[in-house]
Amino acid sequence: MTGVSGVVQPDLFYAREQMALSLGSHIIVACLGMAFPFIVVLAEWRGSRTGDPVYTMLARRWARAMGVLFAVGAVSGTILSFEFGILWPRWMGRFGAVMGLPFAIEGFAFFLEAIFIGIYLYGWDRLPARVHQRVGIAIGVAGLASAFFVVAANGWMNDPTGFHIVDGKVVDVKPWAALFNSALWPEATHMILAAFIVAGCLVATPHAWTLLRGRGSRYHETGLALALTVAMVAAPIQIVAGDWAARHVAQKQPTKLAAIEGVTHTETGAPLHIGGFYVDGEVKGAIRIPDLLSLLAYDNPHATVQGLDAVAAADRPPVNVVRTSFQLMVAIGFGFLGLGAWLALAWRRRRALPRSRWFLRAAVLAGPAAVLALECGWVVTEVGRQPWIVYHVMRTRDAVSDASGLRYGYFLLIAVYIVLASATFTVLRRLARVPLSESGT
Repeated sequence: MTGVSGVVQPDLFYAREQMALSLGSHIIVACLGMAFPFIVVLAEWRGSRTGDPVYTMLARRWARAMGVLFAVGAVSGTILSFEFGILWPRWMGRFGAVMGLPFAIEGFAFFLEAIFIGIYLYGWDRLPARVHQRVGIAIGVAGLASAFFVVAANGWMNDPTGFHIVDGKVVDVKPWAALFNSALWPEATHMILAAFIVAGCLVATPHAWTLLRGRGSRYHETGLALALTVAMVAAPIQIVAGDWAARHVAQKQPTKLAAIEGVTHTETGAPLHIGGFYVDGEVKGAIRIPDLLSLLAYDNPHATVQGLDAVAAADRPPVNVVRTSFQLMVAIGFGFLGLGAWLALAWRRRRALPRSRWFLRAAVLAGPAAVLALECGWVVTEVGRQPWIVYHVMRTRDAVSDASGLRYGYFLLIAVYIVLASATFTVLRRLARVPLSESGT
């Protein structure tokens, strides 16, 4: 492949794939780093308030898993930080002064998170209960701050601001304006809520699996109820946040919206299509609701929605990839809405989990489904922006390194992540098999 500069870039594909693998893997652990500490502290708080030892057992065991996952996140995050410079030196070299601030602050948040995790794990039975719980909350706050500033950098890529380009050079840099770009707040809110859904569902899944196999106990029932409740409380709020994020996309990235919805031609009163596939310039096999896209995007059923034909073919993202990912994400989100209603109804009637084995099957699938929705959301965000690494400012092909051999780094990364994932699964499985009487930290 050849960039605008005429430099041959044979490894652009591998650079893209390596970044996708790194981001797609790290984001799962990052979500756990944001939300899991709050779930652990909630269990600890319930144990100290009610005197119920089951909550304390859950908190202690979950805390050990939290420590393992933090270590994994530190490894994957470090890999990512190197990849920015190794794979995309032109991007970093040109815009580092603009977007460097959120990465710098994120580094401080990460180190604070590491310090508080150490204190929390060491502080079991050594700190007063309230102090220990506050340290746990501090872990979660630091994790949220870390994610917030990373999302700030991503938001800037979708809505670049805080600089001017004169004669091809970046000038008049305003780092704070770049940090607080208009995409930050909807993206960060959407990301944080996704973290609570992912963490809650992933924590709930093994407990549901154990109950489904008939080997459960009150310990697993309590773990499932607590973790799944956290996720299901976040799910309806996430739908509202998702609508906010989609409206921002409609205003700032209309081409991405056209790809999300498969709108080929600019039209007034654009319909919404549910399901189907984009084939030969139109969505086929879908449920068509007249005027609804215009209404959802602009609060006006007769509003004009820009189509893909408003930009050159070279400036359009791959429609089916973006659209299918969006459809899956939304479908899973509404599925969680139903699962949450099922849980709430049973709890209101009997103060207990639903008795149906179908509920347990759904709870087992909730973890993988939450991860799938998370990955689909990032595909929409990142692939939907293509071919731009900085929207309408710099193309991805012009940001990649000229160095040869990037493909070998990609193959090496695959091997590293296979080892890392295997080791993580093995350690967590062994922690889960430790007798409850030995689960203290």
